[in-house]
Amino acid sequence: MTTHNANNERIKRKYFTYLKEAMRYSEASVDGVAKALSRFEEATKYRDFKAFHFEQAVAFKRRLADQVNPKTGRKLSKATLNGALAYLKRFFHWLAGQPGYKSRLQYSDADYFNLSEKDVRIATARRETIGPTLDQVKHVISLMPVDTPIQRRDRALIAFTILTGARDSAIASMKMKHVDPMAACVEQDAREVQTKFSKTFTTYFFPVGDEIREIVADWIEYLRGEMLWGNDDPLFPATQVGLGETKQFEAIGLQRVHWSNASRIRTIFREAFTNADLPYFNPHSFRNTLVRLGQSLCRTPEEFKAWSQNLGHDKVLTTFINYGQVESSRQGNIIRELADPQPLMNPNIDELAKALAREMGGTGSKLPGE
Repeated sequence: MTTHNANNERIKRKYFTYLKEAMRYSEASVDGVAKALSRFEEATKYRDFKAFHFEQAVAFKRRLADQVNPKTGRKLSKATLNGALAYLKRFFHWLAGQPGYKSRLQYSDADYFNLSEKDVRIATARRETIGPTLDQVKHVISLMPVDTPIQRRDRALIAFTILTGARDSAIASMKMKHVDPMAACVEQDAREVQTKFSKTFTTYFFPVGDEIREIVADWIEYLRGEMLWGNDDPLFPATQVGLGETKQFEAIGLQRVHWSNASRIRTIFREAFTNADLPYFNPHSFRNTLVRLGQSLCRTPEEFKAWSQNLGHDKVLTTFINYGQVESSRQGNIIRELADPQPLMNPNIDELAKALAREMGGTGSKLPGE
């Protein structure tokens, strides 16, 4: 049974190098492209890419639409289809310009990987993104036990996430030296911290309550004072596994190494919210919580700009577009309140509108994304 095509493997290797070195794709993005190409080759029984015909693309779209996600038991979402097909379209468009393929392929052949306009609208539709309320986060934290070092770490982890809005990948790679409790800030240094787009910036603690800040400060003091850890040690160390009293492998403490990825962080969040009888909210959703808090606290464009920068956004529009949606329930309340005569307009509305207009003018027609 054929499991690969040597010619295909060679040209794919060349394409992956192009993506990483010329297009600056991350390893994760290249893996996504490789997965899409593997699916396509499997569907065509590993026929040489030189034998590509547009009917293969049409047949593959139908096949992909009928596939079932093994985890959910449901058909693949339109967003998944759109993403995989977009990878294939870009690959075959690139392939049509490569030596040995120019006479076999046309650039327009890649267009047959397009979904219908209706399916693209479904795949790219913006849906309401939600996060927990600040009260829910505090409730979860208040119920977390602190009898062991692992439990203390887990509680401090959730407190730190709402205090800083840091992404889970950044938190997993953060060192003790990156946090300054006295200055109430975190230096997200891209040379050592896995920040998005390898961006370096400073985050000051958000005003989410003194009790949250004290939990984080106590955790750092515990690591420095009792564990005698130093600046280059992980802020949130991985769990040490070893033989317990029952002579079976179990969690026995903390080890002086970083988590290899953020999957364990998400598990901690899931368990904490489940134990509090609340729906699961992932670490990234806390950024939505903080944006909503900023919308209620910030009174001027300058204040919201500072709030936006604190989340690592270069432009306020990024915060508004990607995180600043008004929740449906709040939207209804605002509309109903507008039915009543307003005695005085907020004097900052015009100023905010002008600031946003200036920023949009500086970006042209392209809206920032993150």
